[in-house]
Parts: sequence; structure tokens; C-alpha cells
Amino acid sequence: MAESAFDPFILSRIQFAANISFHILFPTITIALGWVLLYFKLQYNRTGDEAWMSAYFFWVKVFALSFAMGVVSGITMSFQFGTNWPGFMETVGNVAGPLLAYEVLTAFFLEAVFVGIMLFGFRRVSNRVHTLATFLVAFGTTMSAFWILVLNSWMQTPAGFEMRDGVAHATDWWAIVFNPSMPYRLAHMLLASGLTVAFVIAGVSALRYLLGDRSSPMRKALNTGVALGAILIPIQIFAGDLHGLNTLEHQPAKIAAMEGHWETKSRAPLILFALPDEDARENNLEIAIPGLASLILTHSLNGEVPGLNDFVLEDGTIKHPPVVPVFFAFRIMVGIGVLLLLVSWTASWFLWRRRASDEALPRWLALGLVPMALSGWVATLSGWYVTEIGRQPWLVTGVMTTKDGLGPVAGGMVLSTLLAYLAVYVLLLGAYLFVIVRLAIKAARAGGTERPDAGPAGGTAIPGGRDAMPQPAE
Repeated sequence: MAESAFDPFILSRIQFAANISFHILFPTITIALGWVLLYFKLQYNRTGDEAWMSAYFFWVKVFALSFAMGVVSGITMSFQFGTNWPGFMETVGNVAGPLLAYEVLTAFFLEAVFVGIMLFGFRRVSNRVHTLATFLVAFGTTMSAFWILVLNSWMQTPAGFEMRDGVAHATDWWAIVFNPSMPYRLAHMLLASGLTVAFVIAGVSALRYLLGDRSSPMRKALNTGVALGAILIPIQIFAGDLHGLNTLEHQPAKIAAMEGHWETKSRAPLILFALPDEDARENNLEIAIPGLASLILTHSLNGEVPGLNDFVLEDGTIKHPPVVPVFFAFRIMVGIGVLLLLVSWTASWFLWRRRASDEALPRWLALGLVPMALSGWVATLSGWYVTEIGRQPWLVTGVMTTKDGLGPVAGGMVLSTLLAYLAVYVLLLGAYLFVIVRLAIKAARAGGTERPDAGPAGGTAIPGGRDAMPQPAE
């Protein structure tokens, strides 16, 4: 097929989307899982109950696997700034470069230094040092998320810079870091990570439960996951509302696409479902609740909600994002959020009512929790698509369009590497999920006991007393 048949712009966008979609799965796990591991460790320090350390030993394996996958996929993704999108760094590298460097210097090095102690140091360092290492790794993952979200938020709502000869130069780093949307995006992402991990823990623990595991470590992990989900989901709904108000102020075209409104109007309806037709610029099969969009977005029934037609120039140039992917991705994210609320609160009620029983969950609920282990991933990806596609046609809002960032790449080469990436990612993701399931099956067969880090002095944690637990060096 002729080279001209391949559009390097579209293929490069798909390639970067595929890379970031794969990569984001693993930081979404590690950001919150580090803090859950710290909670398990502190509970062990407080109570001396070896079940908490057995839970720690199981989930630290998941953390290590996720951490490794995130590092590898992140490196691959960063190469594309130079190969496919050199215009981005040429134009805004004075801002983006230091922010990426801060992430490496303040976060990645911290994680890399202490993750070994966290994984393998339980019997080789003092208990305090091991606890400190767990804290520093958790803190490092959060700092990494902080700097990456600072850059992404700045691309959405740039501030603290000036353009000189077509190049962005920083004038106020405080304004760059704390740009208008950063606090909302950071809170939304950290809560999304917490919910993802909560349901991963609950889902994997439910799988162990279905396999007959009634051990204390499994129950502690199950209770932790369900409780964490039940607590975080209402907070996330509140944070999402604040984030929506901020987006309405700074990115009204994105809100118009999310809501599927073509005309600006007061008392705008909340569209539950529709089939947007971008050619006819109307919705088909629309199901809506009158006035509710205005109430949610402006907190007033008479509030004005922007329409997509406001972002079409007189010459017909469209300055709003693609409607269909943003519209449906937003509804998938919200729908999963409602499902998380219902499932976590239902599971919490059963766990509370049956807290003294071995049969803590009815079988139907345990079966439902298992596939919910992936729900956080789906919701996070949907939200990320809303964020990134909803920014189009801008790469940096008001500064440069996505087309301006594309380098002189050959479409055929992009297509070949895209196919290679997709093949590798499918294999890696399948292997990742397979290993976690195998870990759950192995733990269920072992009755919930987990071995601490291997070595000449290794041993197996045996329930029945703290003295039976291999202890860290004093």
C-alpha cells in the first residue's frame, strides 16, 4: 500500500494513546497501593497480628509487579516526545522539561532507592527502617503523580509563562505548578487510584474467598478494600463536581462535548443517553432530564450551559473536541462510579452484618466483586479519554494545536511500531493478570499465609502467635 495511505498524524495520536492507556494502568495501582501497604504495616506494628504482615507480603508482590510494568511502559512512552512529537518540546520544553526532571529527581529516585528495602528488607533491616522504606515508596509514588499531573494540568490550563518568538518561557513557577486546574485534577486522580486499588484488593480477595480461603489475612484485605471503596466513592463524586465546575470555567468546549449540548441554553437538560451526529450537529434518540445539567454544572436551574456551536468559526473551522468519544467516555466513567457506590456499600453492609461469621459474603456478591477488580481501570481510562480528547484540537490549550507538535515521521513506520506496541501490550497485560490470579490461587491454597522475602534466613509465616512469625532484625 502506498505511503500516502497512512496518515502519520492520526497514527501517531493512536500510538501515543495506546502507550499512555497501557502505562496509566500501573501507576493507578502503585500510587494508592503503596499507602495501603503502609496501613498493613502500621497495623502489624500496632497489634502484632501476623495476619497483617501476611496481607502485606501478598500485596507487596502485586505492587512490585505493577511498579516494574509502570517503569518500563513509562520509558517507552517518553521516547515518543522525541520521535513523534518533537514540536511539543521545541515549543514548551522550557516548562515541560523541568517538570519532568522534578518528577525524576524528587519521586522516581526516591522510589528506586527504597523499593528494594520495602520488597526484600523485612528480615534484613530493623522494623522501623522497613516501615520508613514503605512510607517513602508510597510518598514517592504520590510525588510522581503530583509532577506528572502538574504538567498535564498546565497543558490543559496553562499559566505563568510568556511566548517569545514562538517558544514558551516560564515567568512564574508558582503559577505554573498551581495552575487553575491542577488541584482538581490531582485530587480526582488520587481518589481514582484509591478506588482502583480498593476494588482490586476486594476483587482478588473475593476470588480467594470463592476458592475457599477463610483466613484472617484474606478477611483483613477484603475488609480494607471494601471499606476503602465505600469511603472514597462519595468523596470522589464531590471532587468530580468541583472538577466539573472548574472545567466549565476554563474549558467550556470540553463541557459542551461531555454534555452533548449543541446550543447554549439556560435550564439545560441532563442528557442521559443520545447518539450525537456531528455532521448534522444534533442528537438522535435523546433521553434527558429537563434542567438538571444547569443545576449540576452551575448549581442553579437557570444557569447557562455552553453549546458546541459556539466553538465553530465563521469559516466552518471546528474548535471543539470530537463529540462522540468524549460524550460516551464520560458516561462510562459516571456509570461505573455509581456502580462502585452501590457495590461497595452493599458489600460493607454484608461484611458488617456477618463480621462474626466465616461466610462473610453471599456467593452472588463475591462473584460480582471479582470482575469489579477491573472497574477502576475502566473508569480511569474513560476519565483520561475525556480529559485528553476533550482538550482537542489543542495540545497546549491556546498555545499550540496537536498538529503543531507532530514531527516529520513516516506513516508506514508509525503503523508498524503501533502494531508492535499493541502486540507486546496485549501479551504483557495478559501475563500481568495471569500472574495476579495465580498468586491469588496459591495464597488461597496456602490458607492465606505468605512468605516474607526469600533468603538464607527465610521462613513461612505460620498463624498462631507472633513468635511463629519471622521477625525483622532488631
